[in-house]
Amino acid sequence: MFAGISGSSTADAAGIGSIMIPSMKKQGFDANFSVALTACSSVMGVIIPPSILMIVWGGLMSVSIGGLFLAGVVPGFLMAVIMMGTVLVYAKIRNYPVYQRASQREFVRALGQAAFALVTPAIIVGGIVFGFFTPTEASVVAVIYSSILGGLVYRKIGFKEFPEVLYDSARLAGISLFCIGTASAFGWLLAYYRVPQALVDVMAGYGTGLISTGFIIALAFLVIGMFIDAIPAIIILGTILYPLADKVGMHPIHFAIIGVISLAFGLVTPPYGLCLLISCSLGDIKVVDAIRDVAIILVPLLVLLMLVIVFPELILFLPRWLAPEFL
Repeated sequence: MFAGISGSSTADAAGIGSIMIPSMKKQGFDANFSVALTACSSVMGVIIPPSILMIVWGGLMSVSIGGLFLAGVVPGFLMAVIMMGTVLVYAKIRNYPVYQRASQREFVRALGQAAFALVTPAIIVGGIVFGFFTPTEASVVAVIYSSILGGLVYRKIGFKEFPEVLYDSARLAGISLFCIGTASAFGWLLAYYRVPQALVDVMAGYGTGLISTGFIIALAFLVIGMFIDAIPAIIILGTILYPLADKVGMHPIHFAIIGVISLAFGLVTPPYGLCLLISCSLGDIKVVDAIRDVAIILVPLLVLLMLVIVFPELILFLPRWLAPEFL
């Protein structure tokens, strides 16, 4: 749900993690599992629309952002289902606590209380898809709308709390921006020494068809995403790989979704793993302690990536159905 508001995996990890990780630890869940689940779930932030990476990709590659948003709905939903299935297996094996199911009346009451907040994703995605405002304007609208809800409707943020909200936002953004800055510098070095081009040249010889080329593209993004931030990776590697994808007839949106999903995994894989670093900081554990659970949770997600590569219509049918002009 939060991925439909923020468009950023790091915002998901920081925003949801700061609430859920301490609560999960307090109620009997292992710290390692709580951190790993939060970090891996935050990956959906850049796949479920709106997505900052899709906006960057669309602007750089001249691909319809509305089409990318619609193409991200199905893989994002499947990722959530797969993640919930993985959690169910964890819960059975580790005998995690089970709580009484909410009654229908309690559910309806809670849904009514959250109705205004749940409209936020519809405002952002709907506004962009239907052309009411640009992605940048959508972010401003979302912040203003959220501020009004928090201050006037739900009355959770007063004038005294507002500076603290700004401080926390700046502090968490500082962690992200520092990592992005260092990753961008490293990306510049890679580009200067033509490492991505050498990587593509080696892999290009193995790609002959649409599916094999898709796996090569995914592997390239997975490897490069482990070391630099996603946005520099799109700028550096995306433009290099695009002619390779175009040569085998891969649809630009299919190419984009493969790249975005692959780069999203880099947010939870060392040595960069920005979402993993944020989650470990919130959970007060070392990164090495969460690696095992992260690896287990990522396995079914890698299976989803393979399905996206092998079955392009899995992501393309929704744009074709709702907005064929985006294709």
